[in-house]
Amino acid sequence: MDSSRIEPFWGPQTSYLNFCEQDYVVTRFVAEFINTLSSGVYCLFGLHGLAQLRRRNQASLSRCIPYLGLIGVGVCSGGYHMTLKYHTQMSDELSMHLLTTPLLYRILTFQTSAEYTRLVGGILGAIFTLVMVVHMVMDEFLLHAVSFGLAVLLITTRTMKTIPLQIPDSRIRAKIRGVSRFGLFCFIFGYTVWLIDTWFCPQLIEVRRFIGAPLAFFFELHGWWHVFTGIGGYVAVVIVDMITTGEVHDDPTGDMAFPLNVVSKVLDMWAGDGENGGEKQK
Repeated sequence: MDSSRIEPFWGPQTSYLNFCEQDYVVTRFVAEFINTLSSGVYCLFGLHGLAQLRRRNQASLSRCIPYLGLIGVGVCSGGYHMTLKYHTQMSDELSMHLLTTPLLYRILTFQTSAEYTRLVGGILGAIFTLVMVVHMVMDEFLLHAVSFGLAVLLITTRTMKTIPLQIPDSRIRAKIRGVSRFGLFCFIFGYTVWLIDTWFCPQLIEVRRFIGAPLAFFFELHGWWHVFTGIGGYVAVVIVDMITTGEVHDDPTGDMAFPLNVVSKVLDMWAGDGENGGEKQK
């Protein structure tokens, strides 16, 4: 279908970013159909996390906030890709920081004094305000991207350092490290396909036109960025919640959402093979 013949329901684009998916091809009500649909992955992970907290009677506001942040990312990302408006783009980028900032606060202030906690909270609040004001007033994208990347890096490094300190059981510690590495791999892979989608857009469009729908949908790589960063973000939220609440006496990885529950079973099989191999050598 020729998108140039469709009158967009949301009017002309006002966002300063547009992605490789051709606009208003599926319906006049959604600018980027696959990018909008795939944004729902964040919502699914967030809802699963909330359901698990509710099932264990642990749904306090402080523990729900990161999962609500995941849902917020999904809603704002979907709104942005649906409308391609400037204000929805700003909400999408704001939601990314509303997810990472509470996680960073929790992992940096874990087991610290009240004075240090207030200091870190004030600094993070000031940085968050500065980044978003500069970003929205000056249309400056680099500061937003760099600050988000640094937040992800700090969360990852601090979490990986904290895992061995908080999880005495070697078997559980190994599984949580394995799940954490899988989440990090997903995030890096998602960023890689995002770059490919950006750098090789003309070639991807030609491939989609050649193979046609529905197979062409698999080459909407920004949608895969949503899927894989959704997995990585969910892993970060779950692991930070686990180690900062001290609830890792039992193996928690089997209750994680797909595909993390499958990764957990694979890690169990590998651990079992390793133990059997050791027994045979004895």
